[in-house]
Parts: sequence; C-alpha cells; structure tokens
Amino acid sequence: MEKFKERVDKIIASTGLMSRKDAKRAAAERRIRLNGAVIKDTSAKATEEDELTLDGRKILYKRYTYIMMNKPKGYVCSTDDPSSPIVNELLDEALQRLPLFSIGRLDKDTTGLIILTNDGPLAHSLLSPSKHVEKSYEFELEDPFEDGYFELFESGVVLDDGYVCLPAKLTRLGERRGAITVCEGKYHQIKRMFESAGNRICTLKRISIGGVKLDEALNCAEYRPLTDEEAAALKGHF
Repeated sequence: MEKFKERVDKIIASTGLMSRKDAKRAAAERRIRLNGAVIKDTSAKATEEDELTLDGRKILYKRYTYIMMNKPKGYVCSTDDPSSPIVNELLDEALQRLPLFSIGRLDKDTTGLIILTNDGPLAHSLLSPSKHVEKSYEFELEDPFEDGYFELFESGVVLDDGYVCLPAKLTRLGERRGAITVCEGKYHQIKRMFESAGNRICTLKRISIGGVKLDEALNCAEYRPLTDEEAAALKGHF
C-alpha cells in the first residue's frame, strides 16, 4: 500500500507549531529541511517516515491524533457551543489548533472516557449502528437497584418513544450503584432506559469504548495520547 503523503506546510500547521502561512515564510528563510535537504517550497510532500525539521528540530508528524480524556461534569462534547464550555478548551494550545472532535459524545452532566481525534473514518466506523461497538458506564440510581432490572435490560428496554433497545449487560455494584454495557448510542439512552424501568440516573460515568478503558490515573479534565495498543484496539472495529 502506498504511504500517505501530506504537504509540508499542512504537516507543520497540524502540529500547532505555526500556521501554513508562517511555514511558507520559514521555508523562504531556509529554516525547513526534508530528509536533510533545505526546501523552499512547502507544497513538497512528506510521509510519517520522512525526517522533517524546523530550525533543526524534528517535526513529529502523525496523520491522525488520538487523545483519551477523563471528561469532567459541566463540559460539552462539541467543537463550538456559545452557552457552555467545550472539552477542547481543556487541551493545551497546540492541540486546540487541531480539528479534534469527540468520538461518541457525552452529555454535559456525564463524566468519564471520551476519545478526541481528527480521524473521521475511524469515528464513522465506531459510531456505525451495524458495528455494535460496546460502551460501558458506571452509574448511581436515585432508588435502590432491583433484581428485575437484569431480565428487563437483557431482553431489551422499550424507551418512551417506542424504540426497543438492544440487550444490555447489567452489573450490580451496590444498593444504588451499578455498571451497564450497551452497543448502541441513542439520545440520553441509559437515562431513558432507567426512566422506563421507573428509576432515575443520578450520576453517569463512561469507563470504556470499544475495548479501550479509561486510564484510572487520569483525574477529571486530564488527558493523554492513546497508546499504540489502544489505538489499534479502536481500529480493530473497521
């Protein structure tokens, strides 16, 4: 398979170091080298394996970026929301320059695992209803956990609009606490499932997506790049 190639100015801009316009200026000043050779035209293309330097410093280029974040309460998974803070604002300045978006949004009052990326094909695959990618959450209920929930959720909860959910896996963690795994993502689905069962979700936290688990070392609002193994696990759903 032919290696993916990208323009040098776009590569530099994607790292957040400078704009494409500034990259062109830097090239004219002979500050950019590709595999050791000075380049004056930033329309030249490079792959992830080429050595690209700016002022002697190597540009670490990857076509796609994958970030794991422990989303705090009060933030929305949107790239633009005038009424609420967005999760991208929690990223450092360089990452904020990248066109990152959340794979599978969480509600404003839901916390836990989100994956921020610029990999559109991967996001489309993970969110495709036909893929049945599992997502797991921990929750706390307003009223005590009932034994009848197991059969109800495994047989498919009927939502208020008549939609019949796919079977979900439930685990009891305490009198009012539990965990649930679903393989679809309807609007406010888990909250609506428990409302249909006559209860109410008080807190909800996502702990895994497609086999990738939330890093317990990440505090609320903290983030880190996905490991190669975690990225491979997500890509395994293509």
